[in-house]
Amino acid sequence: MIQASGLELQPAVVYCEGHFGDLDGKTANGLVRHCEAYRITAVIDSRLAGCDAGMVLDGVANGIPVVTDLAAALALAAPAAEMLIYGIAPSAGLLPPVDRLMLLAALTAGLSVVNGLRDYLADDPECAAMAAANNVAIVDVRRPPALKDLRLFSGRIGSVACRRIAVLGTDGAIGKRTTATLLVQALNNQGIHAVLVSTGQTGLMQGGRYGMALDAIPSQFCSGEVEAAVLKAWDTEHPQVIVIEGQGALSHPAYLSSAFILRGSEPQAVILQHAPRRQKLSDFPMVAMPTPASEIRLIEAFAKTTVIGLTLNHEGMNDPEIGAAIALYEAELGIPATDALKRSPDRLVQMVVRAFPELGPELVAGRL
Repeated sequence: MIQASGLELQPAVVYCEGHFGDLDGKTANGLVRHCEAYRITAVIDSRLAGCDAGMVLDGVANGIPVVTDLAAALALAAPAAEMLIYGIAPSAGLLPPVDRLMLLAALTAGLSVVNGLRDYLADDPECAAMAAANNVAIVDVRRPPALKDLRLFSGRIGSVACRRIAVLGTDGAIGKRTTATLLVQALNNQGIHAVLVSTGQTGLMQGGRYGMALDAIPSQFCSGEVEAAVLKAWDTEHPQVIVIEGQGALSHPAYLSSAFILRGSEPQAVILQHAPRRQKLSDFPMVAMPTPASEIRLIEAFAKTTVIGLTLNHEGMNDPEIGAAIALYEAELGIPATDALKRSPDRLVQMVVRAFPELGPELVAGRL
């Protein structure tokens, strides 16, 4: 039985038809890799039915089956699913009509539904009525607080007396959340108290204790809401390190949330995530990818911070190519580089203590 904070996790199925393992399936991908809020019992994607979800993503079995449809997911042996999570994250954030019917079917079957899109399912009269009839919940993760409850930037971020590290990227859907999650885990495993501030719906679905779906917040309040989340993490736990999940890219023409993250959290350091094989922005093929060097220059010109390391998204790369890219970027940029999924997590820790040796003097020399 899986437990979290002494509580049994609710069993949940993740719907990701046609997208598991690809860019628009990033919510499902993240939940399969790491989830503290639910016990993931299956992923729905008929293309990959019969596969192990961990094998699809990382080549390592994790016992989560990929199944054809909702009926197949509900037919699995105990524990019976109590929730269905919508695991697709299209760039527009809108719900396709065919997927609405699937979510309605889940409510009809007596499952609560967790929805991370901009189409709020609780505002759909038919879905809301079905949820009420079956005494189940609709959780619209991306719904922002009421306007009266939103916070403007206050300047209190200057009172947060710990290291703050933002994990930014050169594109959207490039692995920032995964790297940020693994970084927090690695630091805690080495005795450095670290917490994560989530800034997207997937991190919140995974069980993030601090954060908000930043792209659902009116722009006037974005910096303030990021600041408030960091302040809450600091006031609650007084960690040594707060890691802030990035969104989009500072250079991105459409996804500008990184600007609010840099202003609201005022990080002393940034770790940059990059996909070497990606030639164009993932949802904008008319726009060329920036180089890490150009993104670093932009970040350090925009904010009073320093990029302390580069992490790679290894899409389209084999292991020797990953190693070669790490060596190349370290030589070119003069900062440590690694792949958070394909290399030891100790390299992430070394990246941090190299920049902030007071966090772990015994770790600076690499004695991990």
